[in-house]
Amino acid sequence: MAKQRPQTKPTKELPSGAPGPPVPAAKSPESAQSTPGGVPRRSTYFEAVALYERGIAALQKHDYSGAIDLLESVLRQYPEEKELHERVRLYLNICARQATPREAVPQTIDERLYASTLAINGGKYEEAISHLHLVRDEDPDNDHALYMLAVAHAQRGEHAEAIAHLERAIALNPENRALARNDPDLEPLRGDEAFRSAIESPLGLRGDRRRPFRSRTVR
Repeated sequence: MAKQRPQTKPTKELPSGAPGPPVPAAKSPESAQSTPGGVPRRSTYFEAVALYERGIAALQKHDYSGAIDLLESVLRQYPEEKELHERVRLYLNICARQATPREAVPQTIDERLYASTLAINGGKYEEAISHLHLVRDEDPDNDHALYMLAVAHAQRGEHAEAIAHLERAIALNPENRALARNDPDLEPLRGDEAFRSAIESPLGLRGDRRRPFRSRTVR
């Protein structure tokens, strides 16, 4: 006589896009009348499970703030139900990640210049360079972006790239020469002869009078 395979209990699935593997939900009151050792469940267990399952239902509907409120209530109102707490915390972490607003990606030249300023001020020079390359690709004669590229590369110790961008920024807007002479962000270049030549030589190709861009105006 063929043996019957034991039936497996279904598991709750995470909402689409949620990180981590599916975690079995707590047993419902009807199917969890006692612990594995045969000890009857506390009546509060069934209340905690009901609240927990309401939180999971809210999570599956992408109501992350509602799910957080319900799941936190399990921890707060039923501190003795320790076996639920680990799963509750797992789903709270998922809710927190899903509910966190994603930072908008800069789209315009002005937004990218602003994002680059914040990145430079925060020491995130690679991020700043990435934004500035997009500005340069869209507007090759943007002296603000070129000057900031000089700053970012100078801070990374990349003197050749920094000076090349600085020379181009000065050529497009001679006012950048005076800015560079006193800019502490270009301090790593002070000992380089090419830098001294750039800030002393009349490299301007045209009298563009754009407002000079200062790299550390945002704090």
